[in-house]
Amino acid sequence: MEFDEKELRREIAFAIRNIHGVRLGLFTPDLAFDVVARKQIDRLRQPVLLMVDLVTQEVTKVVSNAAQQMKRYPRLMEETERIITTYIREKEQSCKEQVMMLIDCELAYMNTNHEDFIGFANAQNQNQNSYFSAQNQTQNAEKTGRKLGNQVIRKGYMAIHNLGIMKGGSRDYWFVLTSESLSWFKDEEEKDKKYMLPLDQLKLRDIESSFMSRRHMFSIYNPEGRNVYRDAKTLDLSCETQDDVDSWKASFLRAGVYPEKSNAEGSVNGEGEERSEGGGLGSVDPQLERQVETIRNLVDSYMKIVTKTCKDLVPKIIMYLMINDSKSFINGELLASLYSTGDTQNMMEESADEAVKREEMLRMYHACKEALKIIGDVSTATIHTPMPAPVKSEWMPTPSATQPQTSPANPRKTAPPPVSRGPPPAPTGRPAPTVPGRPGGSAPPPPGRAGGGGLPPPLIPSRR
Repeated sequence: MEFDEKELRREIAFAIRNIHGVRLGLFTPDLAFDVVARKQIDRLRQPVLLMVDLVTQEVTKVVSNAAQQMKRYPRLMEETERIITTYIREKEQSCKEQVMMLIDCELAYMNTNHEDFIGFANAQNQNQNSYFSAQNQTQNAEKTGRKLGNQVIRKGYMAIHNLGIMKGGSRDYWFVLTSESLSWFKDEEEKDKKYMLPLDQLKLRDIESSFMSRRHMFSIYNPEGRNVYRDAKTLDLSCETQDDVDSWKASFLRAGVYPEKSNAEGSVNGEGEERSEGGGLGSVDPQLERQVETIRNLVDSYMKIVTKTCKDLVPKIIMYLMINDSKSFINGELLASLYSTGDTQNMMEESADEAVKREEMLRMYHACKEALKIIGDVSTATIHTPMPAPVKSEWMPTPSATQPQTSPANPRKTAPPPVSRGPPPAPTGRPAPTVPGRPGGSAPPPPGRAGGGGLPPPLIPSRR
């Protein structure tokens, strides 16, 4: 959670003045820390309540999306969503009460003995280290053994107005304010560094804006009259709004750059402190500023502890009282709550869209079933005859073996006509086998073979 630096310092200063009263306070009152810290802790109520609301909205959205799975039964979906949402709203209220109790517990007791709390002594040392110059920081480090580094206090854009007419009169730069110096760059990438100005013995003062400019301006100068930036005695800076100027002034106060004293702008009270015309904090008392800075460091340290505790406990409270309890309700009591309504018959009625969709699916099912039946009938009615086995033709002579090749020089001669001969006498031995597949008995002998000789007739190969 971010704090308004200007408003926080004004509250601390008012608390210190109210506690001191008309007396001159020599010591920083610890009651001012208690008052300011309680106000800052009380500001945590709104963020933790907002966190509970955001979690409730997200859980309700999840329940609504999950209930869409039951859109086939619209009345059941609506009743289920209503019961769960009502239960979540009840848990939301108890959750808010619990986180408010957590804030009340933080306000009940300010635990300044916490191990992460810097304490009053460390806050003063830190204040002194941030306000002293570099020489005083070195001496303080030798005494206390501690040294504050060059911490970055603020970054942002401001315009420089005393650049000269040749450079355009004014130009915006990216400024980086640390506890020891003020540097500005060309842009926020911080690569092209233009200048670095040490903050030793520098002061602040308000200046009136020029006739052609509506920006709010202030300047940094050296009370001894030395040059601040090159040949210029002052460094004139400006911001777009007065709030930005006040915020930068508060940051310069943290860096140890105080505004100049001017009795003409306000009246001085008995403690040597100034009041601005608007009734705000215009104090330039170094003692008061040191006390404000000390209380500010204490408040910042303690608020880090409280914020860390809230970041840890608030999500745990929400998970325990809302998320986990809602899950247990859905798993165990939702069904009983639905039956307790007494309207289960109406809740199980389908929507008209689902009825139309079911009829369409049934029509498609029957059509597919009829198509499969027709395909099955066609497959069973088809007759298939297997192919016969191939016939072996190895016993037949090839044409190339019986007929010689011819050439153009040696034309093929025509074969002489066969000579007819009479049938050979039948053998005296066993009769010759008949040729299978030929009706009428045996075949006549081949031509050119004599009838006698005693040779058996040739065997005709059988078909296997």
